[in-house]
Amino acid sequence: MLFENNDYDFDVLSLAGFSFSEPEQNYFGFQDDALVNSKEGFLRGNMWKNEYEPYKGMTYMPLRPTCEREALLYQIMEKDFAVNDLNLYLDLHPEDQKIYEKFKQYTKECIELKDQYAKQYGPLSLDQTSGGSYEWMKNPWPWDKSGGSMYV
Repeated sequence: MLFENNDYDFDVLSLAGFSFSEPEQNYFGFQDDALVNSKEGFLRGNMWKNEYEPYKGMTYMPLRPTCEREALLYQIMEKDFAVNDLNLYLDLHPEDQKIYEKFKQYTKECIELKDQYAKQYGPLSLDQTSGGSYEWMKNPWPWDKSGGSMYV
């Protein structure tokens, strides 16, 4: 879709990754491979390949977990981010089945990782409490530094 009489000599929609002419694309015009993986999306701040433009050529810096607990929490944050970012898209385009399938996949992975974390290190949310006692208030919290003060 080319805008007539614009002051630019390029297709404005193609800059955002939209193209309605190619048959292998889904309803909204994104190609099947329009998404990056959850790790890349988390670091960039969005899941869409064509929606990332680094500020003045700068790029993101990969995070490096220092222990297994941090690594698992980092994976949870990645999947949670992917779920939320795809949710925003699906709010506007609920008929996009391919993105919905990715959304369901990331949701399932996120739930599994949160359950794994709760079993190994304690609950991340109130609905994950289990066992014979109320564990929600026990330290350390996921964001506390291990080995440091009990208090934030």
